[in-house]
Order: sequence, then C-alpha cells, then structure tokens
Amino acid sequence: MMVPLFPLNTVLFPGCTLDLQIFEARYLDMIGRCMKQGAGFGVVCILRGEEVGAAPSDHALIGCEARITDFQQQDNGLLGIRVQGGRRFRVLSTEVQRDQLLMAEVQWLDEAADAPLQEEDEDLLALLLALAEHPMVAALDMATGASGRQSLANQLGYLLPFTEEEKLELLELGDPHARLAAIQLLLDQLQGELFA
Repeated sequence: MMVPLFPLNTVLFPGCTLDLQIFEARYLDMIGRCMKQGAGFGVVCILRGEEVGAAPSDHALIGCEARITDFQQQDNGLLGIRVQGGRRFRVLSTEVQRDQLLMAEVQWLDEAADAPLQEEDEDLLALLLALAEHPMVAALDMATGASGRQSLANQLGYLLPFTEEEKLELLELGDPHARLAAIQLLLDQLQGELFA
C-alpha cells in the first residue's frame, strides 16, 4: 500500500500525540488529501538530512501511521495539526514525487495482543504518571495512565529522553513485554550515567 511519508526528527509511537506546524506546500497538499480521504500519513524518523526542503537522504525503515485528530490556523498563520499514532509499518520502497513529497510502499506490522499490567510494571507506571505532570506532556492531552502493557510501553518509549536510535529500536519491538524490558534496560543505563 502506498502511503505519503512525513520525515521528522522524532519517533512517533502508536496511541501517542504529536503536534505539528505545516507550512511547506507539499505537506499542506498532503494534509488536505488525507483529511478529504479520512486517511493517515506515515511518520518516519530522519537519519540524515533536514525536515525542510528536499526529501531527506536517509530515514528509518520503520515508522508509525499518523491520524489527524485536530487542526487549526495558528497565530503565526501556519496550519497546526494534532495527530495520534496509529499502526506501525515497515517501509518496503520509496519514491520522491516532483514536489519532493516522499511516497512509500509499506507493510503494516502486526501488534501483539495487549497484556494486562503486572505488579512488576508498578515502577514504570509511576514514572509515566510523573511524566504526565510535566507541562510539555500535559499540553499534548494524552490519556495518561496505561490501559495495558502495550500502551505503557508506547507512552514511555515516546516520552522518555532516549535517543532517536534507541526509540527506533523500541518501536521495532512488537511485543510489549520485550519493549518494557528494553525500556527498563535503557533507564538503568541512564541512571548509571547520572550517578557514575
């Protein structure tokens, strides 16, 4: 299936919220088409290149569908949109259109069934609730608190200050148990660096 891509310096996770300002013609056209068709677009992380101008020379091959939930004209005259992460996908091939919009043939990735939160998840859940207090997180109006292990893993992967490469590795993991274990490992490393 062909999906328009929006390469960004960020990694979007399923169920998570992202605010974007749209000003380039190719993306204004893309957003207009998506809204008319009730369709989403793909967000992929830029590995080399810029968000603005020519299509980036290198981007991640794993991404997340973005579904538009709200839009408004901002005070600076730009279009502001709010999207929510949908399904994960793998990029099979890409082509750059004349207007520099990147189109991709994607394969949707299967999600493991969500599992209920376990007693061992209490510390990570407490961390998520603490993150929700941060003004930047609160501004996203994300439903904080997790309905299960998948949503806990997605939100922590998205909100914690990991590198883009680390976030991509987390996004690639379809199993919530494996993703939570990887998050715990990254947190232990961060803590080790802080107190080294």
